[in-house]
Amino acid sequence: MGESTAIQCVGLGKTYRVGFWNKKVIGLSGLDLEVRPGEIFGFIGPNGAGKTTTLKILVGLQSASEGSALLFGQPAGSQSANAQLGFLPERPYFYAHLTGRELLSFYGRLFKMGGAALDKRIDELLDRVQLREFQKVPLKAYSKGMLQRAGLAQALLNSPKLILLDEPMSGLDPMGRMLVRDIILEEKAKGTTLFFSSHILADVEQICDRVGLLVGGKLKACGPVQELLRAGVEHVECVVAGVPVDELTGEHRGVDGDRVRVRLLAEDVDAFIDQVRAKGGQILELTPKRQNLEALLLEQLGVEQASINPKKLGIL
Repeated sequence: MGESTAIQCVGLGKTYRVGFWNKKVIGLSGLDLEVRPGEIFGFIGPNGAGKTTTLKILVGLQSASEGSALLFGQPAGSQSANAQLGFLPERPYFYAHLTGRELLSFYGRLFKMGGAALDKRIDELLDRVQLREFQKVPLKAYSKGMLQRAGLAQALLNSPKLILLDEPMSGLDPMGRMLVRDIILEEKAKGTTLFFSSHILADVEQICDRVGLLVGGKLKACGPVQELLRAGVEHVECVVAGVPVDELTGEHRGVDGDRVRVRLLAEDVDAFIDQVRAKGGQILELTPKRQNLEALLLEQLGVEQASINPKKLGIL
């Protein structure tokens, strides 16, 4: 405990009462979780899984119904915990009449920063999130992506030991996402701990040391990305030309002119290639497919990836 863990949740739970009949809704149930100092931890799951609830408890915006949460050994939400914390909510709200520079100055004063040191820190962060040329523009004129980058700058303002980010890639174009990924990796190189939720699973898979999968308020899986994903090839996709579709074995995934895309088990590939060659056809593509985080999440949700639109689940 203490400095050996950046975040420690023990039996953490949150219950809401909603509607006229005060119906009980469980937002989070028995969460046991440890995040190590200096790691990047990704928190994934469908909408309503409890990710934002967890983050709000960690920063003190909500109280837990049961269990406990510590940040570097200090109770979550306490002044001592928040002093070493940076936070970017999913939908940050800022005073629209402030300029980008005024926003950071306002938050800096909340951290009892001031003078030349604060001005220097603001300059560094405006450059870092590529907003220096817009520093005197009111926030009401910022795009969603610009507001997200301004929010990231305020989360970094006090040089925190722990940064909590709720959907930090939201509203960003590809260049903006690359910028945020680079900043996250730069902070990790400094020894900062980063804990973030995201629906963009490719980013999570690319930069996280470990991942927690939350479904229905419960932690279903937790560990290093490559340990969570099954090793080896799940299946092979093959594109064939010159052979009628009804003469091919395997699962047909689509026909485009004389080209057929076929899905095969890895152990069936050699026999399939022999079959195609015997019929005078050509193998145009042969692509091994491994499990990714999207497939893992869909598996935990109890649905087959081939028969569902991930957008309906709120994960893409």
